[in-house]
Amino acid sequence: MLTAPSATARHAAEQRLAALAKPTGALGRLEDLAAWLAACQGVCPPRPPSAVRAVVLAGDHGVTAGESRDGVSAYPREVTAAMVRAFVAGVAGASVLARQHDVALRVLDLGVDADLSDLGTAVGAYKVRRSSGSIDREDALTGAETDAAIAAGTAIAEAEIAAGADLLVVGDMGIGNTTPAAALVAASLGADAEQVVGRGTGVDDVRLAHKTEVVAQALRRTGRRAADPRQRLAALGSADLAAGAGFLVAAARAGVPVLLDGIVPVAELCVAEDLEPGVVAWCAAGHRSTEPAQRLALDKLGLEPLLDLGLRLGEGSGALTALPLVRSAALLLDGMALLSDLAP
Repeated sequence: MLTAPSATARHAAEQRLAALAKPTGALGRLEDLAAWLAACQGVCPPRPPSAVRAVVLAGDHGVTAGESRDGVSAYPREVTAAMVRAFVAGVAGASVLARQHDVALRVLDLGVDADLSDLGTAVGAYKVRRSSGSIDREDALTGAETDAAIAAGTAIAEAEIAAGADLLVVGDMGIGNTTPAAALVAASLGADAEQVVGRGTGVDDVRLAHKTEVVAQALRRTGRRAADPRQRLAALGSADLAAGAGFLVAAARAGVPVLLDGIVPVAELCVAEDLEPGVVAWCAAGHRSTEPAQRLALDKLGLEPLLDLGLRLGEGSGALTALPLVRSAALLLDGMALLSDLAP
């Protein structure tokens, strides 16, 4: 059973917020954010996160393999490997944001369908396999691969925490990854394919219908096995998504808060919460993506996103964009005068 964030620190933060020199509730969502951060840190006022570490988990997906499967994305699967190289070179979107906000970022190949050994051993240190099974026709992973991926995510999170992380971001990179993510959300929440499937990289109506049918077939094929979170990951996920679920559980066990990004990390959270109830309390939603599965999952998990900018890049970019709000919330709670200090 996970230890919950400190209710005592949250209450102290709420009391201090009420006593600040401002109208009640005038800081809006920043007040909720400050109280959450205080609870996670177990202290009031909380410290602005200064050692933020982000990890991008990369992988390819069987639903994009072959001519009959390329309708779920607007881009070919070869883009995944190219983007991993862009991260290593520091020119991906999340790389730019990480530099701007002084965040340590690394990319890891969990299931990219390419040989990236020329990038060094660190990128592929946790690789489970190349790509995954096409979830509409077969399981994404074997049971052993699922366990290996969860263990990899656990080890990755533990390494980031050992490096001093006081706030974590888990990002994603993989062409076609919104398809297994949508399937995981549907299976986790008992939703239909039509409720969760979105346009991902920007597919047209024909490809959207195809993508919806792929998810529907995957859900029918999986059936009752979806009730078990590990079997759900094996049937509908991928190595990178399973690692993400393990990452979130490990962060919660260690009491380190996580700022979530879009549909993929939120899908991972749906499974992580079933693997170990209580993980969601250690998470905040950085932004609302354009994917209906993310919107549905956030509502069911009780998370309200900090930003709503129409972002759909992934990579952890939405969470990194929201990071200044987390730091601002802590600074305001600590640095603002109390109303009693100003009274004549």
